Amino acid sequence: MLFFEDIEIGEVTRLGSHTFDAEEMIAFARAFDPQPFHLDAAAGAATHFGGLAASGWYTAAIAARLRAQAQTRLHETLRRQGKRVPRVGPSPGFKDLKWLRPVLAGDTLTFQSEIVAKKPSANRPEWGLVFTRESATDTQGRPTFEVTNCMFVERLEA
Repeated sequence: MLFFEDIEIGEVTRLGSHTFDAEEMIAFARAFDPQPFHLDAAAGAATHFGGLAASGWYTAAIAARLRAQAQTRLHETLRRQGKRVPRVGPSPGFKDLKWLRPVLAGDTLTFQSEIVAKKPSANRPEWGLVFTRESATDTQGRPTFEVTNCMFVERLEA
């Protein structure tokens, strides 16, 4: 993430791809979303999913991890260039979370983030709020996941 003033609405960042491994999906489901179609391939095959389906929360967690890794890479690049690195605060929330297609074991999704809006914080002048739409597509280019996220980003003008 750049400083608030340097962020442009419409900017798209490719976050990376992830292949959903059955063992990782099951481990996540055991800990956080223990529904049969997330835990057992036969149970998943008996549903409209047609196979072991990743928890939507696992897909959201992968998106969050890839976003954080992309941010770290950008900040490392800025440091190498001798530039100041902005502080990025926590997310005050998200909206419009959508699981558009089931994610099955072996599926590979490609994630991206688009800046959709930004505004100065009303209560904290040193921060701005940046809104991003994280999304994922499968290998056929079909939309699979989407969420609008919000995060605090340091302002230069404060």
